[in-house]
Amino acid sequence: METIITIFLAILGIYFVIGFIFGLYFLFKGASKIDPLMQDTRKKVRILLFPGVIATWPFLMSKLFKSKTT
Repeated sequence: METIITIFLAILGIYFVIGFIFGLYFLFKGASKIDPLMQDTRKKVRILLFPGVIATWPFLMSKLFKSKTT
């Protein structure tokens, strides 16, 4: 049982680290590619959006790649 918990926590940690790195890029450069109104937002608003970006980074990454191709 301890092995399963360790594996689960390792996967969760990797998910968080990838989300953290993607979140930094997305909030300061990538979000304005999806939504042009994000260019005018303040840094405080972007900091408030940061936890949500970390949690939903796979969805946002797919949206970002789709917006680049179209």
